[in-house]
Amino acid sequence: MAPMNNRLLRPTTGLDPDAATYLAAVEAADGEPLEPAVRTAISTFFSRIKADGLFDSIKASCILCGARTITGALVPLAGAAPTPEGGWASGDYSRTAGLTGDGAALYLDSNFAANSTDDDDHHAAVYVAVGDAGTHIDIGYTTATSYSQIFANASNNLIFYYLGRNSSIYPPSGIGKGNTTGLIGLTANSSDSFGFRFNQTTGIATASATQSLESLNYFVFARNDSGTPGVFSESKLAFYSIGTSVDLEALDTAVSNLISDIGNAL
Repeated sequence: MAPMNNRLLRPTTGLDPDAATYLAAVEAADGEPLEPAVRTAISTFFSRIKADGLFDSIKASCILCGARTITGALVPLAGAAPTPEGGWASGDYSRTAGLTGDGAALYLDSNFAANSTDDDDHHAAVYVAVGDAGTHIDIGYTTATSYSQIFANASNNLIFYYLGRNSSIYPPSGIGKGNTTGLIGLTANSSDSFGFRFNQTTGIATASATQSLESLNYFVFARNDSGTPGVFSESKLAFYSIGTSVDLEALDTAVSNLISDIGNAL
């Protein structure tokens, strides 16, 4: 048996235990340790989302920054690891800002089926470090009869679709455009509405639900069009999360602090 690589042995004293497990997996994927300040930033994030009651709601997620390599960045915070599609390369990755889509072929299959959660207990969110000023999809899926997605249309308006619920949300002029940065997400916890957040602002869309979530996997950097990737993104994303309903404001604060802390650490 080959000896254990001592470079990957780091004391876990003071680290959140789940963060310590995650960090060990990231460092094994990277092949070398992370900086102490990066480790602290990630541990603090784990502690924060637990204190805010968010941790158990995150069922599929990656911190797409901080790690030394793309392989490390795709180690899941929760759920299965995503499958990278389209030929991602090292130049597509920034340790402080995350992965950058190419608007043509690159995307992640989250390996998380939308109907793994209930229709009225669901969220999806991304943290956009650098937005795509043109038409783009950040995260979602669609069929002829069901959809859950966050995207910008040809007029560069940010739009949230969730089942049959008042699906077209056109934010006020000057905000919520396709190049919006920060956390962008939607959450549902009732049968007749869903919440959405962008630009550190939360809103509610109300309407009757007429559809159900499908068994299609969520794609990130593209939309899953009935099993085929479509409408690719050129945004730079540093985080994504899918799962049961969450407090989007609390998630926004936690993720924004994480990205800032990683940036300061590097």
